[in-house]
Amino acid sequence: MILVVGGEGFPVVRRLLSLADREEISRGLVGSLEFKEIACRIGRDASIVSREVSRHGGRDRYRAVDADRSAVAARARPKVRAVDRSPRLRSRVLRLLRVGWSPGSIAGWLARDQATGDASRVSHEAIYQWVYAQPVATLRRELIALRTGRTRRTGPRPAPAPRIREPRYLDERPAEVAGRAVPGHWEGDLVIGRGGRSAVATLVERASRFLVLVPLTGRDSLTVTQAIIAAVGPLPASVKRSLTWDCGSEMALHKDVTATGLPVFFAHPHSPWERGSNENLNRIVREYLPKGIDITHDPAYLAAIAAEINDRPRKLHNWRKPSEVFTELLEADASSA
Repeated sequence: MILVVGGEGFPVVRRLLSLADREEISRGLVGSLEFKEIACRIGRDASIVSREVSRHGGRDRYRAVDADRSAVAARARPKVRAVDRSPRLRSRVLRLLRVGWSPGSIAGWLARDQATGDASRVSHEAIYQWVYAQPVATLRRELIALRTGRTRRTGPRPAPAPRIREPRYLDERPAEVAGRAVPGHWEGDLVIGRGGRSAVATLVERASRFLVLVPLTGRDSLTVTQAIIAAVGPLPASVKRSLTWDCGSEMALHKDVTATGLPVFFAHPHSPWERGSNENLNRIVREYLPKGIDITHDPAYLAAIAAEINDRPRKLHNWRKPSEVFTELLEADASSA
């Protein structure tokens, strides 16, 4: 018997065909009965009888004992999972999992990559099933890293207490920011290292989800402000329209950033969902810079991490990469100049 979940959430038992059922099917075929009549005799759907007969020789060659023996043997054979059907597909999936791509990104990218052909495509669910079928737990952890590592929220929510003088909240941002159709609007935050002694600034462009990691030698407002100004300075004006930050004191000198042509706006206190793109990217950054380590301020190393993250295809871009989308934005600006 097979236990499944029914449409109302209740368990439903589906009985496999027995040898007695198959003998009744065989007698019905000898008597030239229709599948519906045979199905009524064994209390099953006509489609089950039809598939059973087709699978085991058809009306003229169906034999109950042979069909039952074949069905038992088929259930005993180990299932070949979709990822294992092709050595090339398995190799590609394994390589992309190990560089941090999610099963959804892999499945979407393979479907978009016309050069792979249908034989090298697989669903994200098939990839998950393949990973969880691996016998060694350590291998599973190597293949798929948990995005957050959190099991529950802890601690009370602190009372809102802005520490920024004369902040301009996101309610004052241009209306175009919400639609994400116009490029150049960024979200920013800090990812903090062990004991609060080190940090890196993360900037995410809202339209493309392109990530910039800004090296920091300190967390004070002067260091952070100067680093942000230096990071966005080379960008053309078309992709430098606004920056949304949280209410951390590291952005106390926000007016200095605004004076460079990048107006700064603030999310409301303790409202991280108002910078959703940045929060999501910070979780991915934590895969490379986990909590409890000292974060380097080596520009080359941080640039390599950002490049790898920007090279992951995204479902929201029809499985294009943020690096591709951001490059298109820059090229469009250059051609219109």
